Amino acid sequence: MKVLSVQVGRPRPVTFDGRITQTGIYKSRIDGPVRVGTLNLAGDEQADLTVHGGVNKAVYAYPSEHYDYWRQRYPSLALENGAFGENLTTEGLLETSAGIGDVIQIGTAVLVVVQPRLPCYKLAGKFNDKTILQTFTDSGRSGVYFAVVEEGSLQAGDAMVWKSRSHPPFTIADAMRLYNGEKMPPELLDRALQLKALPDSWRRMIQEVRSQK
Repeated sequence: MKVLSVQVGRPRPVTFDGRITQTGIYKSRIDGPVRVGTLNLAGDEQADLTVHGGVNKAVYAYPSEHYDYWRQRYPSLALENGAFGENLTTEGLLETSAGIGDVIQIGTAVLVVVQPRLPCYKLAGKFNDKTILQTFTDSGRSGVYFAVVEEGSLQAGDAMVWKSRSHPPFTIADAMRLYNGEKMPPELLDRALQLKALPDSWRRMIQEVRSQK
């Protein structure tokens, strides 16, 4: 596994459906080492901190393997690394292999897998397509949000090395299946509730589903 590129960006206005808002979804590639702080990468900012950013959304990674799927759906768009607002465009890290609570080192930074991305209307604004929100969620191609365990620096080309992993895992893909309404084995949900890295919002969702069993 490795980082193919690193992207950061500061909020800028976007217009969609007659509405102008600020968004940090537009990212630009950056070369050389980038500092990884508790809340974000150096030079990166989020516009609406009520739903973006924070310790549980400090670093966003998106698999390069998904880009062919999106290029087929949007052939008129030049989808380059960072198109989904990701800080890290990766190779080899997929939602099916990233378990919540798994710890990974990139450069000198140590990160923990926390949750999938659930898109907001700003993604639709960037792509000028309201349907992308449902497609993004239904496809399971959510990417991975990390929290920062140890601050450090990383750069394009860095290897991504697992430092610890849960067995069996509750993966990002499992979380998305749960979000999309699929029935999940009770024992899998119980394992998820044992994970310290699980954000409160996901914990409440799982508890609600678990109580219905």
